[in-house]
Amino acid sequence: MFAIARFEVPAEEQATFVGDLERAHQALAACEGYLSGQIGLNTDEPTLIALVTQWRNIGSYRRALSNYQVKINAVPILARAIDEPGGYLESDE
Repeated sequence: MFAIARFEVPAEEQATFVGDLERAHQALAACEGYLSGQIGLNTDEPTLIALVTQWRNIGSYRRALSNYQVKINAVPILARAIDEPGGYLESDE
């Protein structure tokens, strides 16, 4: 499964925000079941930033969100995500 969190961030805040998002990504990456992930800037809307992570299964992703380091380093920034569904099962699952 993979998860997408999208953020709308004004240009003047992006450098700081991306640094915070990288720390959030590192906390998630340290969790069991994490497979890969990346941060990306939207090519059409310069204020949109996304964090995409891939997980062994949905349980791994949900457990990661309960991890102490994730709660400290990732949840505060993830709370700024655009309010939309972000978890996806891959079509071959």
